[in-house]
Amino acid sequence: MNNAPIDIDVLRVFCAPGGAHGNTLGVVRDGSRVPDRAARQALAKHLGYSETVFVDDPERGVVDIFTPGLRLPFAGHPLVGAAWLLDLEILELPVGDVFARNDGEFSWITARASWAPPRTVRQYRSAAAVDALDVPEPGEWVYAWSWQDEAAGRVRARAFPGRGDGIDEDEATGAAALLLTHRLGRALNITQGRGSQILTAPGADGTIEIGGRVHLEQVLALSR
Repeated sequence: MNNAPIDIDVLRVFCAPGGAHGNTLGVVRDGSRVPDRAARQALAKHLGYSETVFVDDPERGVVDIFTPGLRLPFAGHPLVGAAWLLDLEILELPVGDVFARNDGEFSWITARASWAPPRTVRQYRSAAAVDALDVPEPGEWVYAWSWQDEAAGRVRARAFPGRGDGIDEDEATGAAALLLTHRLGRALNITQGRGSQILTAPGADGTIEIGGRVHLEQVLALSR
């Protein structure tokens, strides 16, 4: 039995210019160290990040995504982060192959809105109204947004998962940005949470690119 510590790369995904903010992500590069679903769920809960990714095949890009309370077939910020960290061009997921690229400052994935889990996307009259929102009671996954500058495609957003798992507000949410981009049918520059930045661009084939900056925060060695 291998009792050596498990290394976990801790990233911040969808950072603001200058590297601030971003949504925290844990990446277990050697998924074989945590082979079963129950153990992965327990580790994701222990870490308490919005999502944790387990890499099962780094060459093929096979990954497994968990929140503190459930497994996800698709999520935006974990895939952007994992693709950046592992320098992958394709990630294999239950929903399909996700293509990735890096242009230097931003890392991108290409996905479809149909892959995103259901979200309530709710528009508000102003950015100030979004900023003033209190965290709602658990029960409904809400993506609150408003235009900051409609002509320029600039959006203010906040995300409330409503799962009751300790993540009351999500700092940056790729799947919800995907749904909003699909609904509006245009490229967006989204400021979410405390100041994270998400960029999106719809393609002619119905796919949408989601991109942002990624920074390595630290590498944890978690004892078993």
